[in-house]
Amino acid sequence: MSESWLDEPARRTAVLGEYEVVVVGGGPAGVMAAAAAARAGRSTILVERYGYAGGAGSAGGLSTFCGLHANVHGEHRQVVHGLADELLQRIDALGGLNPPHLSFANRILAQAYDISAYKIALDELLVGSGVQILFHATAVGVRMHDERRVDALMVESKSGRGAIRGQLFVDASGDGDLAAWAGAPYEKTDPAHGMLYPSLMFRVNGVDAEAARATYDRLPALMEEAERSGRYRFPRKRPIVRPQRNPLEWRANITQLANPDGSAIDGTDVWQLTRGELQGRRQVRDVFPFFQEDVPGFAASYVVDIAPSIGIRETRRIVGPYQLSEDDILDCADFPDAIGVNGWPVEAHVAGDVEIRWQRGENPRGYNQLPFRMIVPQVLTNTYVAGRCASMTHEGQSSARVTGPCFAMGQAAGVAADLALGAGVAVGDVDVTELQRRLEKDGVWLGGEGAR
Repeated sequence: MSESWLDEPARRTAVLGEYEVVVVGGGPAGVMAAAAAARAGRSTILVERYGYAGGAGSAGGLSTFCGLHANVHGEHRQVVHGLADELLQRIDALGGLNPPHLSFANRILAQAYDISAYKIALDELLVGSGVQILFHATAVGVRMHDERRVDALMVESKSGRGAIRGQLFVDASGDGDLAAWAGAPYEKTDPAHGMLYPSLMFRVNGVDAEAARATYDRLPALMEEAERSGRYRFPRKRPIVRPQRNPLEWRANITQLANPDGSAIDGTDVWQLTRGELQGRRQVRDVFPFFQEDVPGFAASYVVDIAPSIGIRETRRIVGPYQLSEDDILDCADFPDAIGVNGWPVEAHVAGDVEIRWQRGENPRGYNQLPFRMIVPQVLTNTYVAGRCASMTHEGQSSARVTGPCFAMGQAAGVAADLALGAGVAVGDVDVTELQRRLEKDGVWLGGEGAR
């Protein structure tokens, strides 16, 4: 019987570079953090495990920006601005944007886009901002300067193992990898008791868009009827099936990935990730005939693409001085250290379904501010955490994990990195008033009176 562990010999590791700002993860938070830091004049590297940026919006096949907009007293408005505006313009210049569409019973807007255009626009944004990009490199550990300061990020790639030294780090890994390895406290909801379920997205081509749109609202009823007949069993209710840039092509978000015991697939466990990939493709195989047979407009359609990776919604949440909560979302909370806003409802992917909880009141403002404290981890003095692994409760993360607030957190982290380095202070001690001034100067709306 083999032993559970084996010892590896000590080795020397090549230093691949030294930078003022090292950003881990090329999702929406990471790209904005890297671009903002580089534009502030800081030598900046972005480390990404795939060969392109975008995170769930590219590798996960998401193809829709959620959280850019809010329903402000009944009026649909874009509330996330700054670098997000420039990115949208770049995608639009490539012919890759749909007009924003209403979602969740027509209560909020979402923004569909073409994934290929998104990848190219992100390349242009990052390179144009002066970011050094390192694709095909997986973060695997950290070397500490002392118990509170990270010295280097360790990576593995086809070139072997390497170290990237930095003065300041931004963990935008989604899973809070860097911060957790460095000793920052974190929470992770038990997969058997509430962790958000992942999904695998797929795209369908050859759709008769006119027929499909005419009966779109009937899709849940058609699914229920198909289940009653015994012909199909769907992994979850509340499907999201939307047209893309070309109305012949639609995106389907209908899968839900679980372990044999019913618990959510844990995105920090490689065996569960493998199970989720296999299960997701089986679910696509099993549910797609329903569209061809039962859903108007899909009779001649076919699956043109299954996302390269399953979409993880929740794993580690790094604990900072403040955790954004569900009450903050539903009560449209304000914070004196606001760095941006979030207008998305609580979207909880529970076993077999999706639960939506909206902001409270008869005519709610429709958005909450995001506090600077949610991107500051405990213990660490030279690391910010941005994106779905930032400091939030499980319920708060069910809202603020989406793209719009991740854009906002990322841009704030990049600007804050410049301020911390310039002042020679710990990440939590930057001048928040100056941070807010810089963000507003760069076009970010912080949620004051009068939505843009």
